[in-house]
Amino acid sequence: MSEPTTKDLLAQAAERFPDEVVTQAHVRHLELPGAGRFALVTLDNGFDHTKPSTFGPRSLGHLDAALDQVEKEAADGEIIGVGITGKPFIFAVGADLKGVELLARREEALAIGRGGHEVFSRLRSLAVPTFAYYNGAAMGGGVEIGLYCTYRTVSASVPAFALPEVFLGLVPGWGGCTLLPDLIGADRAVTVIIENALNQNRQLKGAQVFELGIADALFEAADFLEQSLAWTAAVLRGQLEVARPQVDRGEAWDLAVARGREIADSKVHGAAPAAYRALELISAARGGDLRQGFAAEDEALADLIMGGELRAGVYAFNLVQKRGKRPVGAPDRSLARPVSKVGVVGAGLMASQLALLFARRLEVPVVLTDVDQERIDKGVASVHGEIDRLLTRGRVRPDQANRLKGLVTGHLDKAAAFGDADFVIEAVFEEMGVKQQVFAELEAVVRPDAVLATNTSSLSVSEMAAKLAHPERVVGFHFFNPVAVLPLLEVVRAEATDDASLATAFAVAKKLKKTAVLVKDAPAFVVNRILTRFMGEIQNAIDEGTPWDVAERAVEPLGLPMSPLVLLELVGPAIGLHVSQTLHDAFPERFTVSRNLAAMVRAGKRGFYVHDSGRPELDPEVLALVEQGDTVLTGEQVRARVLDAVAQEIGLMLDEGVVAEAQDIDLCLITGAGWPFHLGGVTPYLDREGVSQRVNGKPFLEPGVASVPAV
Repeated sequence: MSEPTTKDLLAQAAERFPDEVVTQAHVRHLELPGAGRFALVTLDNGFDHTKPSTFGPRSLGHLDAALDQVEKEAADGEIIGVGITGKPFIFAVGADLKGVELLARREEALAIGRGGHEVFSRLRSLAVPTFAYYNGAAMGGGVEIGLYCTYRTVSASVPAFALPEVFLGLVPGWGGCTLLPDLIGADRAVTVIIENALNQNRQLKGAQVFELGIADALFEAADFLEQSLAWTAAVLRGQLEVARPQVDRGEAWDLAVARGREIADSKVHGAAPAAYRALELISAARGGDLRQGFAAEDEALADLIMGGELRAGVYAFNLVQKRGKRPVGAPDRSLARPVSKVGVVGAGLMASQLALLFARRLEVPVVLTDVDQERIDKGVASVHGEIDRLLTRGRVRPDQANRLKGLVTGHLDKAAAFGDADFVIEAVFEEMGVKQQVFAELEAVVRPDAVLATNTSSLSVSEMAAKLAHPERVVGFHFFNPVAVLPLLEVVRAEATDDASLATAFAVAKKLKKTAVLVKDAPAFVVNRILTRFMGEIQNAIDEGTPWDVAERAVEPLGLPMSPLVLLELVGPAIGLHVSQTLHDAFPERFTVSRNLAAMVRAGKRGFYVHDSGRPELDPEVLALVEQGDTVLTGEQVRARVLDAVAQEIGLMLDEGVVAEAQDIDLCLITGAGWPFHLGGVTPYLDREGVSQRVNGKPFLEPGVASVPAV
């Protein structure tokens, strides 16, 4: 009995994936002036731009059929070239991950890799030149199909162009790891495939795609296809020659791979295989043997698809893309009131960040106040300075910069500043009495329907609003620092908060482009409560006698974005101590206050490290403050204590109803604390490791929610 062909295996995969949204490949013919008859293939799944075109097994079959047609036309001399483009605003975004999740056997996973290679490779073997026109968003396989073409153009308006596979636990396995370094060199390929992916899936814009050499020409969006076709005609007539720089295949290639390994080590610490498999493929691509490179990509894809990292990454991706856009428990959006002016109480660093965000996203007037004019002027100047930096980096146009500066002002008189504001947020010192006083002053001057929000990180919102005549309009609106970078926004419903105020808060969060999660008014809410318990166990181990470096490195196998002590330095020891004290007051049996952290804060130390050598080293002055016991734990023991504590705390939070479901815990940690995608969220990780069962007697998630197949 003969072995099944790749087409046979793709057909079997299609049977397992009946719900595939099929992308058609429509062929039409154009006459290019002075060149001849040209075939243009358009990828289109029949939906608007909110559902991007993808490549599942049936979609690959449709593309294959379209290439049958143009291959015959090219062989018969009926066409002089072939182009490929996408529907409006979308080129294509790669493999359909819903189908990848359903693959049950390695042979099927291998067929997906081979199927993509075989179909896409036909573009390289046509008897005529081929052109890719990146007219809109392109990711994964959408980027890769263009790499098989002879030439590429890109629209200046492309908002997102990336190879995100390593971010999700895969490799660019339809030619990306082999063809991209061959086109632009290993170092630039490492930037796109490894560095950007591990930096929270950083996206390229159209101009960057051209600057990197991925595209040969850049055109404006208004007439992108027309300009691309005119450019194509000039190339085919021989009037335009495309010159590309020679790729350095010497020592520079090895240095690029070494740089990629350093990036991977710093981001995932060897805990996730995808980045390292991608680097192996890039290294092997140095020889230029495409057949060998594609075969190696097939094997890597098959291994990773059947492994746990991809399933975890897909679970995390779906949380962010779906649950993050439709907050569970949010009131009906029709209840939200319009917001045409925002007030910010405070003019410090956090307040300035908030003011800039509100002005950029809502495009409404934003007014800051503080205790004196000097602080207000400093805060407004800080916002204006950030706008100037955005202008310098090309993130805003000159007219936008001027408009934004005009929107952000300051005023010493709260009544004059906030009398006509619809939404006022306080960002003052984290002390209950101060915040209650601020809200009392605000209630006396704002309109009856204005929403009052607090950016508190740990204090009770209900207590903050308790002395007001109208506590129903107070909501928690907890941002994470840096505000412009971290997507999470914990929206806190206090005991008296009404639906209209809460709906308004969620509507504002959506306009701010934040991932909003509804949380109960509980001590430190979600992220800070879990991180404080996590950090508390490490600090306890140090206080008890475990060496700093052992405790610090105990959680390295998790591949967290930064070490615990570096994270504490970023947050600020004083803030960390304050949150620890708040949680200790609420739950003294589980949360401790580290005497060594308290000593460091009293000494005015900003962190545990000095950076004089260019790398973090423990500050000897801090070490001199440390008082340790004589209980020394191993790294494995510290890690077990940390994970057990986190599992216990999450179980208690779910019992208390702090969030609706465990998935909300995962969403909060992924978007607010940088919990790695390759772990798929904290609760499925604890389930996979057996910690949930050991600590709580049951897993957090139902079977299949974040499933990992047996390898």
